[in-house]
Amino acid sequence: MPKQLIKGNEAIVKGALLAGCRAFYGYPITPASEIAEAAAKWFPLVGGTFLQAESETAAINMIYGAASTGIRCMTASSGPGISLMQEGLSYLAGAELPCVIADITRGGPGLGNIAPEQSDYNQVVKVGGHGCYKTLVLAPDSVQEMSDLTSLAFELADKYRNPVFVMADGCLGQMMEPVEFNTTAIAAPVKPWAVMGTAPTRKNLITSIDLEPELLEKRILRLDAKYKQAEREEVRFEHWQTADADVILVGYGIVARILKSVVEQARRRGIKVGLLRPITLYPFPSVELRRLAERATMFIAVEMSTGQMIEDVRLAVNGRRPVEFFGRCGGIVPSAEEILEAVSKICVKEHAHA
Repeated sequence: MPKQLIKGNEAIVKGALLAGCRAFYGYPITPASEIAEAAAKWFPLVGGTFLQAESETAAINMIYGAASTGIRCMTASSGPGISLMQEGLSYLAGAELPCVIADITRGGPGLGNIAPEQSDYNQVVKVGGHGCYKTLVLAPDSVQEMSDLTSLAFELADKYRNPVFVMADGCLGQMMEPVEFNTTAIAAPVKPWAVMGTAPTRKNLITSIDLEPELLEKRILRLDAKYKQAEREEVRFEHWQTADADVILVGYGIVARILKSVVEQARRRGIKVGLLRPITLYPFPSVELRRLAERATMFIAVEMSTGQMIEDVRLAVNGRRPVEFFGRCGGIVPSAEEILEAVSKICVKEHAHA
């Protein structure tokens, strides 16, 4: 497939199809609606299923049913819709059912607006459903990664038998960039645990209920062991001029794109700044941040929110270095210039306190 100029939302759908996804259940919501629109167009062309559910609650429960049959399936929404899916996500994690959810974040809380934010971090990364479970979360920073990380999400979902999020924002969802797609599609793996209406799978049972406390504890500990494995094996991040940096900026998604310009401009001013971009928001690159704290003097979390990821940065640094914050919210995407001014002021303040 040649390189194509395509929207981020549409790149998610093509990445999913190339990863062997053959079922999409969802409900349109701005700024994620193009995902459902593209899925409605392209899934039937490859013999797949598209169904517009009556609500996001219905969509996530349809995902439960489809995932139980072993098919690679996905849904997509934005903040208000992701809120409605939380109970279903807990059931999916409890039943160990792999699936992919794309969250194209918008301004909130409540109805908010349709402009980009990063304020879904807590409900996605920290999980908004009930019980002891986690979801793996991938955060693209380009339209190319919207496709690539969606394909990766299906691999991780099947490896860990767990829901996986692709968390982007309205800016990346609506942005158009050239994307180079894989030339060969991935065949979905055979899943011996699935329920497929055949005699060999009659014995299989998909459920999240264990009425005996000892059995439920055993299940929860098995889930926890998977998450600990993911924390060891699946952490992904990008360094940008951190080798000699005194100040480490931490940002993901579209913010990380902007921060690369901030790093270049700050260095022209003589401020040694670098960027650590988390690609996995869970598992979070805590070990790498601790390693950077051995020589860097300060960290600045930059988010399109009032500060949600910053708590993970503080936990990682563990008081060894100061962690400052700059953010915009309400759907405002910060410019490189205003971030640079904020970074300069923070550096002056910290130098005065030193």
